[in-house]
Amino acid sequence: MADTLTTLKTRRSCRAYKPDHVEEEKLKAILEAGTYAATGMGKQSPIILVIKNQEVRRKLTKLNAAAMGMDIDPFYGAPELVVVLANKAIPTYIYDGSLVMGNMMNAAADLGVASCWVHRAREEFESEEGKAILKELGVEGDYEGIGNLILGYAEKSAGAAAPRKANYIYSI
Repeated sequence: MADTLTTLKTRRSCRAYKPDHVEEEKLKAILEAGTYAATGMGKQSPIILVIKNQEVRRKLTKLNAAAMGMDIDPFYGAPELVVVLANKAIPTYIYDGSLVMGNMMNAAADLGVASCWVHRAREEFESEEGKAILKELGVEGDYEGIGNLILGYAEKSAGAAAPRKANYIYSI
């Protein structure tokens, strides 16, 4: 447990990346960690998209920036982009997808890979362009974007964790 707690205590969101790609073995391990996230009643409502196609990445970048109302790179130049979506027919889909994201971020940290959860995946895949991407992949069903996970190697070391608030835990 000590190693797990160290990983959890030292993981930080990264917003500045080196251009180096994550090694395929590490990327596969991170993705596998996502597939072992707890899901409501074991229904496994999420799916994981690994975006390697640069045209699709450009579309998602544009859709995400538009949802923010800004003309920026919302993925901070990270070399890897992973998207988690979940089947809205499963009542626990948002929680399930969130746990997948958390498992992957913690696995990445354990492997020395930086990450950041970038929101607005819902808006990306509610758009006609987003729906077209899913259709092209053969994804059928009513899926909602839960989060974009960017991965890579950090430009600089992560800072220390903010102190935990005093009233975080209550015992009854």
